[in-house]
Amino acid sequence: MKLSLVTAAAAASIAASAAPAVAGDAAKGAPVSVPAPPAGKGQIVFYRPGGTGMAMGCTVREGETKISSVGNGKYVVAEPGKHDYAVRSEAKDSLTLLVEPDETQFVRCKIKMGIMAGRPDIFPSSADDFAKVSPKLKMVHDDDMGQGALRSTDLAKKS
Repeated sequence: MKLSLVTAAAAASIAASAAPAVAGDAAKGAPVSVPAPPAGKGQIVFYRPGGTGMAMGCTVREGETKISSVGNGKYVVAEPGKHDYAVRSEAKDSLTLLVEPDETQFVRCKIKMGIMAGRPDIFPSSADDFAKVSPKLKMVHDDDMGQGALRSTDLAKKS
């Protein structure tokens, strides 16, 4: 399935409780507050709440370059720009995003049932949806990130 998305409006902040955790340093059960992107840049938050295919990762790629493996209950923040992202196992799904300056977009990964293995599916989401599930999410470990993913140290500098 090929999805194309060019948006001019996206969430800039996450609705959170009085004491949200900063991305990369979330306390257990606290909502994750993704820092705003640097001035003039945007960012994309990929996340995968629990569900079907718990043992399977959702490896996000741009072309053949791995951005990150987003496992069950994990999230990662990616660099901005116009990108064509894809996930694949026995099937492939792709999503084209154009992130405007000062914008944060959210992309959810879901594993659907497949014949031999789960089928990853990525689709646009919202800050509200991310805020609802973020208390249960942990940031992807730096070792599972590839080129184009922002590490916890990068996010700590922005907050």
